[in-house]
Amino acid sequence: MPSLVVAAGGAAVILYAIWGLFGHYLVRSPLDNIPGPPPALSFLGPVRQVNPRQAWKFWANLSKTYGPVSLIHGMLGRRLLVVHDPKALHTLMVKEQDIFTNGIAPSNDFMVLLGPGLLSTQGMQHKKQRKLLNPVFSAAHLRDMSHIFYNVAHKVRKAIVTRVPVGGPSEVLDVNGWMARTTLEMLGQAGLGYSFDNFVEDLTDPYGESVKLFFPTLSRFPFFGLIVHYFSHYMSDSTLRRFLSAVPNKSLRQIMEISATMHRRSQEIIDEKKAALRKGDDSMLHEIGEGKDLMSICLKANITASEAEKLSDEELIAQMSTFILAGMDTTSNALSRILHLLAQRSDVQDKLRAELVEARGGTGANVDTPYDELVKLPYLDAVCRETLRAFAPVTISGRVATRDTVLPFSNPVRGRDGKEMHEVFVPKRTVVLTHYQGSNSDPSLWGEDAEEWKPERWLAPLPSALEEARIPGVYSNLMTFAAGSRSCIGFKFSQLEMKVVLAVLLPKFSFELTDKPIAWNSSAVNYPTMGEESTKPEMLLKVKAL
Repeated sequence: MPSLVVAAGGAAVILYAIWGLFGHYLVRSPLDNIPGPPPALSFLGPVRQVNPRQAWKFWANLSKTYGPVSLIHGMLGRRLLVVHDPKALHTLMVKEQDIFTNGIAPSNDFMVLLGPGLLSTQGMQHKKQRKLLNPVFSAAHLRDMSHIFYNVAHKVRKAIVTRVPVGGPSEVLDVNGWMARTTLEMLGQAGLGYSFDNFVEDLTDPYGESVKLFFPTLSRFPFFGLIVHYFSHYMSDSTLRRFLSAVPNKSLRQIMEISATMHRRSQEIIDEKKAALRKGDDSMLHEIGEGKDLMSICLKANITASEAEKLSDEELIAQMSTFILAGMDTTSNALSRILHLLAQRSDVQDKLRAELVEARGGTGANVDTPYDELVKLPYLDAVCRETLRAFAPVTISGRVATRDTVLPFSNPVRGRDGKEMHEVFVPKRTVVLTHYQGSNSDPSLWGEDAEEWKPERWLAPLPSALEEARIPGVYSNLMTFAAGSRSCIGFKFSQLEMKVVLAVLLPKFSFELTDKPIAWNSSAVNYPTMGEESTKPEMLLKVKAL
């Protein structure tokens, strides 16, 4: 009898495992009527059948072929609903954001790698953190901090001049590397009251190097999120980190080392800020950031906050890592994309340079354009908006339904059975992928030239269809910075960084392509390499001092 019980138990475990692996192939779902490509033969799903670094081509083709709502089958046949329909996006990210969360597992990849910061927390903890951080990202505060952005940009300009002398020939520089160093220093000074780079030497700060490699390295180990999702039911985050660090996989070990470096440096910097804070406000005024940086303000607010509203040291460390990671990679790569596009379009580059030179008082003037004038420069704003529209640094993100619900559509979707669908039943645990780039380049909203990069579109009235669609994004009818309470808290910070850098560099330098191709690669944040074969994040351009 005992042997029969053991055998029955073993059979039950095997059957349960088989069901977990192949159940998605065997059971019908209300989602199956949604149009989309046939299930892939590979158990990894259709995206993994293409070069993962060129996955953006798959997503673009999916939107073009199947429209704003489609179904794909992911790993082990799991159904993934892909949407960029405006009403569906509003439901997901605003109206029912408590139903569609980042995940239903006890932990997630950002929680394990960065700690409990804005990217990883949910519910009341996320709201508490956002409430404490909101004042730092207001327009009034950014206006007061704009001189710090300018100071950094001028240091970068002087550093580039030493490598590309005025009157000399053009030199090939890794512009992506320079943009990464620039945004890291801006984030460091304005966000943390800390300087990472003097721009004298070509050595990069270990923290900055870790941040730059974070997403490209993570993309080389596609099972990370799945492993965390499963094992977080049985392990604490600290145990899970030790376990993952011990796995003999090069990419996995590298991402865990990057995580450890970021955590260690964050702890060191916060300890320094606390020491300065204990010396009083006069001491803070002499610190980098003048006591107005994000971390100083957080530490001060923490002192006066109630126990329920205070952030723990663990949350503060995570906030710093999250702020630097989310801000540096997205903004530096967006700036790199702008300069890549300007190198291809000398007419746009010349027009933008003329506007920037005029705004600062003409050729030879060295007066920085004041904040209120800079943010309103029409062509500069058009170039930035159009780049963020046509090439969103973050293409896609995911939500998980925590219970059975219904997702409505702005326009009916024709199902596989030929009937129109005005909504779809979404079972609990369904993963819904919000396709930001799909919304940003939807021809039914933006017109037939939606896939073209045309800054001039922002100097004329936008299409009426776009205005009527009511895109829920927080920025200019775009989904680039997401929507709802989980939208990018630093989107104004990022725009100011981009505009200041362009305002300082473009009047002094011109940018041209080299004879080597530049490839843009899919990751959590898209990044450039020199050709599709290279794995090194970089973008080489010819730079000439004017």
